[in-house]
Amino acid sequence: MGKKVKIGKVTVKEKCCVSKKRCSSCPIRLLQEGRLPAGYAVHKRKLVTAKKKAKLRAKAA
Repeated sequence: MGKKVKIGKVTVKEKCCVSKKRCSSCPIRLLQEGRLPAGYAVHKRKLVTAKKKAKLRAKAA
């Protein structure tokens, strides 16, 4: 199943399970629909904060 985190009113999985259908709490699907809470992003199928994603991008460049 995967560990879920409650952010405000939204329940999001910490890691995407890569199902074709995209489950109801998939971080990738929520990001695509624009329902992912502000300050959160997805990096390599994992839910991260926006600050952490910026740090990871800077590290890769």
